[in-house]
Amino acid sequence: MVQRVVVIGAGPSGLTSIKACLDEGLQPTCFESSHDIGGLWRFKEKPEPGRANIYQSVVINSSKEMMSFSDFPPPAQLPNNMHHSQVLLYLRLYAQAFKLLQHIHLQTTVLSVKPTPDFAVTGQWEVETERGQGQRKTHVFDAVMVCTGHFTQPHLPLTDFTGIESFEGRCFHSWEYRSAEGMQGKRVLVIGIGNSGGDIAVDISRVAEKVYLSTRSGAWVVSRVGQGGLPADLVGTSRLHVMMQKLVPSWFNRMLEKKLNEAFDHTLYGLKPKHRFFAQIPVVNDDLPARIISGRVQVKPNVKEFCGSSVVFVDESVINEVDVVVFATGYNYSFPFLPSALQAKCGYRLRLYKHVFPPGLTRPTLVVVGFIHGLGAINPLAEMQARWATRVFKGLSALPSEETMVEEIQKDTTGMHQRFSCSDRNPLQVDYIPYLDSLAEQVGARPNIPWLLMKDPRLALQVLLGPCTPYQYRLEGPGRWAGARQAILTQWQRVVQPFRTRVVPQPETRPSSRWSIVVVFSGVTLLCCICYNKPLFRSPH
Repeated sequence: MVQRVVVIGAGPSGLTSIKACLDEGLQPTCFESSHDIGGLWRFKEKPEPGRANIYQSVVINSSKEMMSFSDFPPPAQLPNNMHHSQVLLYLRLYAQAFKLLQHIHLQTTVLSVKPTPDFAVTGQWEVETERGQGQRKTHVFDAVMVCTGHFTQPHLPLTDFTGIESFEGRCFHSWEYRSAEGMQGKRVLVIGIGNSGGDIAVDISRVAEKVYLSTRSGAWVVSRVGQGGLPADLVGTSRLHVMMQKLVPSWFNRMLEKKLNEAFDHTLYGLKPKHRFFAQIPVVNDDLPARIISGRVQVKPNVKEFCGSSVVFVDESVINEVDVVVFATGYNYSFPFLPSALQAKCGYRLRLYKHVFPPGLTRPTLVVVGFIHGLGAINPLAEMQARWATRVFKGLSALPSEETMVEEIQKDTTGMHQRFSCSDRNPLQVDYIPYLDSLAEQVGARPNIPWLLMKDPRLALQVLLGPCTPYQYRLEGPGRWAGARQAILTQWQRVVQPFRTRVVPQPETRPSSRWSIVVVFSGVTLLCCICYNKPLFRSPH
């Protein structure tokens, strides 16, 4: 029986994995190679090889309610889109609240993970660690949770750029970028228009003479600020939106792209991509359009070649006297401490059942947590993966046969490649809420909206029509949290709180009539029963 679990990494995925182990009565031991928790969200003054790094100006793309853990609402006074220092503060509060720190061994690197000789019987793993100056030790654990992330190995494709060896200026990967210090008066080229490329181009453009942003494929650009000034991911991420997207996907794509082009024309700004909006995670950037319209950032096509300090693009345009090139060209992912058999791929992605379990193990006692992309925050995804994994460890949830898992992985990979723009640098993407729901089904924690409509219509309407915040997955089933209902009903209060630095009196509004409430209630009940394919009356038990 699984009792002792090793968690590798103390970032957000590692922290929530420790808690999931404790919730199931398991004994977690976390090894973290650095001197502190936080992973990506711990800013380092100097880049640390083998670890994720962020730059000084980073602000999280997801709002605080959407990126929270499901039983730990963020403090109301925190801003909705937090600076990286405030994200780290939230993680520290989470670790303290659930007494996670006592299970973490800092400055301890995992060198190897391999099955024990009697793995077929015990399902155990030998884990070799190194602490300090060569202090190596071998441990035996009943299960392994890999939570090391995938922003640690910069992809710097210098050989893809003809003449780069002749470039006379400075060039480096975005992984090394900390701030715009030293860029004053420079002519800077940023290659790549992911979230890092967009952020860095904007950041440098405030001090540089000129910034050029080279993109091969373009991107849809969205703002953190949504309708009415509210966080965009709160007003546009509901279960009703998912239903509409599922019922009329092409129309939903068109309407969303039209809305984005109303803010600024992506064709006019040279940003419009060939792919549709939901085919790839968009660039979240509030400032990029303003930097383009002011001429501080100029969008360019793909680079053809370098000629000394000059750069030639595929449209034959040339910029001269370039001082700095920043390669925002993504990351390679690897898990060097794992056996090669566990790093097999299916398409571009790792060969993992539901992006968590390797299918070929005789005992399902190793998982990968947090190695996933979706149009939403990683914290809820990793948390749900960890909740499911620990229940499998305990024998409370069963996996299908290896053959079935392999078939589903292949089917899932084919569908993913058809729907999304996948590549070596963007190996996987999932539909955010449907993926969470699929894992919640395994856990037994998916909210039953038809039943909620009968039992608690006020809560049900918030769950269906409001933002799909993580608290929804603590309303029922294993891991149920008594505060989940209140967290959902008060989430907008926490959204509004940080804005109240100058309160403006609001005119009184007339309450909705009883008849309008009845109409909405009836229509929503029918819609969710149809879309969820569930009977109207059913007990969650």
